[in-house]
Amino acid sequence: MNPPFRVGTRGSPLALAQTQEVVDRLLAVQPDVRTETVVIRTQGDESYREDLGTALDRKRAFTKRLEEALLDDRIDFAVHSLKDLPTETVEGVVIAAIPPRGDPRDAFVAREHLTLEDLGPGVRVGTSSLRRRAQLLSRWPDLEVRELHGNVGTRLGRLDTRDFDAVVVAAAGLGRLRVEDRRVTPLPPEIMTPAPGQGALAVQARTGDRPVLELLSSIDHPSTRRTTEAERALSARFGVGCNVPFGALATAEGGISLRAVVADREGRRVVRAEEQAVASQWDRVVESVWMKLVQGGGDELVTEEASP
Repeated sequence: MNPPFRVGTRGSPLALAQTQEVVDRLLAVQPDVRTETVVIRTQGDESYREDLGTALDRKRAFTKRLEEALLDDRIDFAVHSLKDLPTETVEGVVIAAIPPRGDPRDAFVAREHLTLEDLGPGVRVGTSSLRRRAQLLSRWPDLEVRELHGNVGTRLGRLDTRDFDAVVVAAAGLGRLRVEDRRVTPLPPEIMTPAPGQGALAVQARTGDRPVLELLSSIDHPSTRRTTEAERALSARFGVGCNVPFGALATAEGGISLRAVVADREGRRVVRAEEQAVASQWDRVVESVWMKLVQGGGDELVTEEASP
């Protein structure tokens, strides 16, 4: 009997749920496949500080040790949130599968009876994301938007302790954790454009590992891959990381549509752009949205926000 495939993952409840989703998808198409979960603690799990270095360093904090485990042959493939993967590639590692995407939207989670219509002066909203902060303040400038770090459970728990009136988290994470006892309002992309790749999973494997690559190809979703590649290509054009308020969302319904936003951290200056085309012209859509953002001053915003 062949040994099980070793699946690398972080140890948070959400990471384990994401890994189980990938395993379940594999079992649905290949019922005899055997897997073994290998939990790897990353630097991002050990520290939520901003002093991890550059934006790329902060992204790599959640992925580097899993990629090292791949290259050292300690695991056969690794499961990530696609939005955590930098657009820069690592030699010897490839994204072998991007399964069907979950809900890409952000979600507003409030305590008691607070709604979006109630947002205003004195309402305390927690988020760890500059992108979310900027778009919240752009629409509701009187909010008290405060730093909030930790895993999903930790963030939701801060509602129970009344440290915050609401938090904004990824809708897909709530779905994968089966959070059903909270007041959740998904935020439309025109209000809150999500991060590139949000809601999607990425499964990395070693380049040239044919058995693993063939296995993972069975759960790759071409439409999700195409749309998230467009979002990540636009992000790469600007060279942005998590230290710049930037969002992008592509959809593929009768073609491809791409919307994007770049802003300053206080939401005072916001540039938005959108374009549509036939699916085969996704690269042209990326170029068009990039040009519209540049013409609106988006490149200047990126330069300013990326500066120390």
